[in-house]
Amino acid sequence: MVTADPSGEILFEVDGPVATITFNRPQAMNAMTWNMYDRLVSYCDELDENDDIRVAILKGAGDRAFVSGTDISQFQAFSDPQHAIDYEQRTGEVTDRLERVRKPTIAMIHGVCVGGGASIALACDFRYTDPNLRFGIPIARTIGNCLSIRGYGRLVDYVGPAKAKELIMLAKLLNADEALGLGVVTEVVPADQLETRVAEVADRLAHLAPLTLAATKEAIRRILADRALPSESGEDLILSCYMSDDFRGAVQAFVEKQKYAWTGR
Repeated sequence: MVTADPSGEILFEVDGPVATITFNRPQAMNAMTWNMYDRLVSYCDELDENDDIRVAILKGAGDRAFVSGTDISQFQAFSDPQHAIDYEQRTGEVTDRLERVRKPTIAMIHGVCVGGGASIALACDFRYTDPNLRFGIPIARTIGNCLSIRGYGRLVDYVGPAKAKELIMLAKLLNADEALGLGVVTEVVPADQLETRVAEVADRLAHLAPLTLAATKEAIRRILADRALPSESGEDLILSCYMSDDFRGAVQAFVEKQKYAWTGR
């Protein structure tokens, strides 16, 4: 069974006990639209409501990218401080919902996995990638925004504060070996074997005790959530970036494929 939102930007397929969610904008390296974020939440609900589904695979269409972040052209409409707060709150709710899915989730990553794509992948339980991986959150180089306080917290949980600073402040992209060494990905697999390997893992998970898997997921999520700061504690930081001249100028430059000169204002 295959279903899709009316735009075809994101697909949902069920084959036996395995569901597959495909980010389907290969021409834009699967950059996320607001619609795709909303539909992802709907599909997470469907995963939990269908007891026949035991595991979910998330992947990007094509072989260039998992998700290359949020579609930056959408930021041109940001004119009010609430737009920035709402965006970070909404994307945080999406990744939180993905983390809360009771079934095991696997990110199958071909190539680029950056920005919002990195956040989606980190919200999954397992991440399998090909050797062409480029993983990071290069916002200091692209449009000059920042993460929510919980987004920073999730990154620190995975890589520690020193590496989190390196990734964000130096706009560093991890290659496959670096990501594996940090535990950001579960396994690196040759590109032509990646789909087969992920299918093997999905099949294994589908035949293990579902209540044990669900309880383990939720226990670990609660432990990490207990250490998290409230989202409003980072709103001043969000506004300092999203309402700046730099952000507006960098978004416009990015859309026009021009280089932006940072001013710090």
